[in-house]
Amino acid sequence: MAKSKGGNLVSSAGLVTYYDSEDKRSFHIPPKAVLVAAAAIGIIIAILNHLF
Repeated sequence: MAKSKGGNLVSSAGLVTYYDSEDKRSFHIPPKAVLVAAAAIGIIIAILNHLF
């Protein structure tokens, strides 16, 4: 069998493998905070629609 030169087939097909990198200096947002913020924005928009 011939050895393939270059990347593996998955990366050449446009699929990218993502690795978890735990950088302690990076900014992390917990998933619950995103859900709470989205719900709050939705409620504010609904209240503003009823008022105006």
